Amino acid sequence: MTTPAPQDLPDTLLDRIGKWLARSLNRPSSGYQPYTMSDFPTLCRVLRPGDILLIEGRERISNAIKYLTQSTWSHAAMYVGEALPGTGAGAARHRLVEVNLGEGCVSVPLGKYASYNTRICRPVGLKPEECRAVIGFMIDRIGLKYDHRNIFDLLRYFFPTPPVPVRWRRRMLSVGSGDPTRAICSSLIAQAFQSVRYPILPDVTVLEDEGARREILHIRHHALYAPRDFDLSPYFQIVKPHLADDFDHRELIWASEGAQHQTPRDQGDHDASDR
Repeated sequence: MTTPAPQDLPDTLLDRIGKWLARSLNRPSSGYQPYTMSDFPTLCRVLRPGDILLIEGRERISNAIKYLTQSTWSHAAMYVGEALPGTGAGAARHRLVEVNLGEGCVSVPLGKYASYNTRICRPVGLKPEECRAVIGFMIDRIGLKYDHRNIFDLLRYFFPTPPVPVRWRRRMLSVGSGDPTRAICSSLIAQAFQSVRYPILPDVTVLEDEGARREILHIRHHALYAPRDFDLSPYFQIVKPHLADDFDHRELIWASEGAQHQTPRDQGDHDASDR
């Protein structure tokens, strides 16, 4: 007698609870407003295969991740360019691979994040075959499902401000079953770069030997990586789309002196300070 595959098993009570928790965490937070207007055509033009796109998410889970990592960035996706097949007439081509809570590893069109705050982190010095290997690692894992029965992994994100010391907050992100499709995609992306031994934020041991100083790098466990680590890494170049072209500040159009303009986000900040 053969054992049924996990996807063939009927939903258990834990499955149903897990799906409900995932849907709740993926609901948008109120009051999200991007700091800057997105220049989506420029973003599309500047991105290269292998780039990491960091995203300031607007979902409930995003608020928890941003707090736990003390960072603007709550999500990471890999840009794979034209490596994925087309999606048919009229549909936007999928150019990002990411891991989403409740879905697992999926491909999505870049337009999904057209109105979000984003940052491009670019690995430097990868050979073409290494870049293809990193992209292939992500594409090969499309379809990995998130285990909704992993209730503890889901519940911890309902407490965006847990009363724990700062040094323990990152550890809260890695606690769980060790499922490769955990809630933050940075874990899988870290594995992709580790597969070609490209550094992100490795542990460093300094050795002094007869006046010579050597640094030995040790691979940090992929479960400990957060989206902001690609931003902090000395091995990833930060690419700002507006500056990638020939930026000239003299071509900017400024409002006349005395004219004031308040964004909805600014207004919210003033309202909060008045309370």
